[in-house]
Amino acid sequence: MATHVSIERLESDLKASILQMKTDPSPRRHAREILERVLASGRPTYGVNTGFGKLANVRVDDADLVLLQENLLRSHAVGVGEPVDREITRLMLMLKVHSLGLGYSGVSEPVVERLIYFIENDLIPVVPSRGSVGASGDLAPLAHMSLPLIGSGFFWGAEGRHIPASDALAQRGLDPISLAPKDGLSLINGTQFMSAYGAFILHRCLQLEKTADILAAMSLEALQGSLVPFSAQIQDVRPHPGQMRVAQNVRALLKQSEILESHRECGKVQDPYCLRCVPQVHGASRDALGYARRVVEIEINSATDNPLVFDGDQVLSGGNFHGQPLALALDFSAIAVAELASISERRIYLLLEGHDGLPRLLMKETGLNSGFMIPQYTAAALVSENKVLAHPASVDSIPTSLGQEDHVSMGSIGAVKLLQVMKNLEYVLAIELLAAAQALDYRAPLRPGRGVEVAHGFIRERIPHRESDYLFQEALEPSMEIIRSAAMQKAVSAATVELL
Repeated sequence: MATHVSIERLESDLKASILQMKTDPSPRRHAREILERVLASGRPTYGVNTGFGKLANVRVDDADLVLLQENLLRSHAVGVGEPVDREITRLMLMLKVHSLGLGYSGVSEPVVERLIYFIENDLIPVVPSRGSVGASGDLAPLAHMSLPLIGSGFFWGAEGRHIPASDALAQRGLDPISLAPKDGLSLINGTQFMSAYGAFILHRCLQLEKTADILAAMSLEALQGSLVPFSAQIQDVRPHPGQMRVAQNVRALLKQSEILESHRECGKVQDPYCLRCVPQVHGASRDALGYARRVVEIEINSATDNPLVFDGDQVLSGGNFHGQPLALALDFSAIAVAELASISERRIYLLLEGHDGLPRLLMKETGLNSGFMIPQYTAAALVSENKVLAHPASVDSIPTSLGQEDHVSMGSIGAVKLLQVMKNLEYVLAIELLAAAQALDYRAPLRPGRGVEVAHGFIRERIPHRESDYLFQEALEPSMEIIRSAAMQKAVSAATVELL
């Protein structure tokens, strides 16, 4: 399977993987045959004919092996809180099926077939977002995801409703399936909750990185900043990849700028850091997110079950379920995303200060009008919230399972809070978009760089310039639509060069 973290491509690749699994089920069937031979030998095998966690030394009678697996799902489905976004849960389900199909889990055929049926018929389980500690797998979330197999739990319905799985199955003439030995353990042991969050968020960040560069370039033009700090010579002597790409993007966006030419000899020596250090700050965040993507790419193509089944009738217990690689990457990502919001807020503040001929608060008649004063408050609040959310979850560990699981990753907490950090970044960028476009209006008739000009025109086709107070929500909603869409980026790239 290809390993570039893009939701569209990832889902396409996962669908291809699932189709391949249907065409050639031999890897998983081979693993199942090995597991059944080991089970027939009577050899104690963790989670197959023994209890779980601290109860690993408790042998379970052969007559109770099916009940053992069903009890596992029921006992571990103790998630709480608001549900995981439906789109992320769908990805989580597809990643679980892909992992099972690698041929190291020993899962039974009916389980795989039913999960594939769920995906193909858009039956997406409802999964609470809290309850995993990110080791022994994402136990609680994956248990909720798997409950519909045995007729329990809920599916997403129309308009966000939750439909009992038993009703949905009955409507389709389906009975709950009976879990075979190890099925329940294979379902809940894994990192698909964290991986799905990581893939979803990091894909969105690919777009946000470019958007942040466009808005920084627009703010630079509006503030009559210098392009010198973006020169290739400066980047070449400190060649971090992200830094070099950001500087190249800004240089491309500012080509043919009349504004730059108008103040080239103004005598200003240096701009504030929020302008001058855009390559270094945006670039460092890009590099951090690039590291996180590599971790997720490895993870989504890995077997994170326990125990794992290998040739030679080996069923080996290990720790591939431990979420530490993801936990660190997700925490690092939260810091990187928070910093993109932080420097964006500083540019917003600078735009409001009234530098170089811009009206204070970006309206001509302030006093009667508050102008863009309060949007900056909102940006400041979101940046402050991100500072709290960027505290790493992975530095904490609370022992579970009576001390058997004495170090856990808390990666699931990192995943959930990273999603909120990313959403906060989107809002901050949406506010910068409004402020930068408003400020750039005052530089007319001088034209900005071609890329900035296209972006500004794209914005103005959807959001008008204002010279008196209005309900900012009226502008914030379409601004958020621009931030969350790739349309502005595509327009800019078509007019200049493809942004890195």
